[in-house]
Amino acid sequence: MNPRITITALMIGSVAAALPATAQTACGPRDQLIAKLEDSYGENRLGAGLRGNASVFEIWASADSGSWTILVTGTDGVSCVMASGEYWQEMPVIAADIGAPA
Repeated sequence: MNPRITITALMIGSVAAALPATAQTACGPRDQLIAKLEDSYGENRLGAGLRGNASVFEIWASADSGSWTILVTGTDGVSCVMASGEYWQEMPVIAADIGAPA
C-alpha cells in the first residue's frame, strides 16, 4: 500500500470523526461545488478516501492561494463542505513519519 495514500486516508478519517454535523457549511450537487472550488478558489483535488460504503472524502487545495477544502459526498451525490481554511502546505512523506525503521 502506498504510504502517502495511507497517511492521507488517516488524516481524512481523523478530521471526519472529529467534526460535528453542524460544521457543514455548504451542501449541494457535487458538480456545482467542484466548479466553485476550481473556478473561484483555483483548488485541485489532492486525494480521496472512502468512509465505509456511505461516503467519499476529498481534499482540495490551491498551491497558489493556499486555500483548502475537505469535501464529503454521499451515495445520493450530494456533497458538503466539512472544513475549509487557508495556508495549505504540501509536505513530503518521510519514512520515519509512517513508522518505518529509521
